[in-house]
Amino acid sequence: MNNRNIIPRIGGLIFSLFFSATTPLHAQSNPSDLKNWPKGSSPQEIGNRVAARFVQTPHTNFNKPGPPRVITYPESVAWYGARTFAKSSGNKPLLKQLADRFEPFFGVEQKMIPIPDHVDYSVFGAVPLELYKQTKDKKYLDMGLAIADKQWGPPEGPRVKPESHEFYNKGYTWQTRLWIDDMYMITTLQAQAFRVTGNQQYIDRAAKEMVFYLDKLQKPNGLFYHAPDVPYYWGRGDGWMAAGMAELLNSMPKQHSYRPRILKGYLDMMASLLKYQGKNGMWNQLIDDPEAWPETSATGMFTFAMITGVKNGWLDKDIYGKAARNGWLGLISYLNADADISDVCEGTNKKDDRQYYLDRKRNTGDLHGQAPILWCATALLNR
Repeated sequence: MNNRNIIPRIGGLIFSLFFSATTPLHAQSNPSDLKNWPKGSSPQEIGNRVAARFVQTPHTNFNKPGPPRVITYPESVAWYGARTFAKSSGNKPLLKQLADRFEPFFGVEQKMIPIPDHVDYSVFGAVPLELYKQTKDKKYLDMGLAIADKQWGPPEGPRVKPESHEFYNKGYTWQTRLWIDDMYMITTLQAQAFRVTGNQQYIDRAAKEMVFYLDKLQKPNGLFYHAPDVPYYWGRGDGWMAAGMAELLNSMPKQHSYRPRILKGYLDMMASLLKYQGKNGMWNQLIDDPEAWPETSATGMFTFAMITGVKNGWLDKDIYGKAARNGWLGLISYLNADADISDVCEGTNKKDDRQYYLDRKRNTGDLHGQAPILWCATALLNR
């Protein structure tokens, strides 16, 4: 057995023994309970630890040495999660710390704002929109909406391809590429723009795009290949889709014409995911492959999607509440003393090779894995 697999399992065992010894019986009596938690495992406690870790972390560069040229998407989505968690938990010092971290973008770090000519760069706009949502400072609104509108503007810049014009002419963003990752990056930004303005065009854009991806990419079993030419259900790739649908459904008007189609896609995916969750609450690097290793970023994203569904009444609270609770407890058992989570799959391009996915490096403290913990903590605290 590989030694790196032993540590999380030992940690999880200690975690479970500690909780069973310290948790009141009423907190253990309901396996689908999303409110009462063993000591040290509540969303408030975990969220505070992980958010504090984020505040201390310099701008990251995909685990490469030195600072990035521009802010990377894992940092953007972790920042968004930290900010929503701070608001939901009422942590005012954290709110200030996160705002202070952003302030240099109006000065010395202005060049680090990504040019919004790719979905991975455009998702940065969700952060200033969340800051505006909470502060009402117009400088955040102007920055965030400029990015959201640019995403649906005419194709321009060196990333434009012939198909970019075809997508644009059909009412989709020219940044469309039919990678499942996009369905978090695009929908989160546009949903944020809708939340702060109430302008339906933003939610209409995201919904139209989501239906296009669902129709093109979702398989009969409810899951998604990493890419049309790569027949593997890669965990984090599917995680982006699960989290993106949850974000979008959480903001869509109930009478929206695209809502039934998106809800069906979401429910089909959740039902399939339920079958592949391990007894430890985790999902694997390749979702349906029993020889694959438990992977934390995917588990966090699937857990977030299920928590959101249970809280909103889209999912059966007994069945999916249990899965979400197990997912949360399994996920946080991989946190170390520094609030860094282990077994996060490194950044991964598509490849038609099963072994390629099984051999991916397992990072610790990677923001791909830190971010979903914060999303989950926020979702557990809401409502």
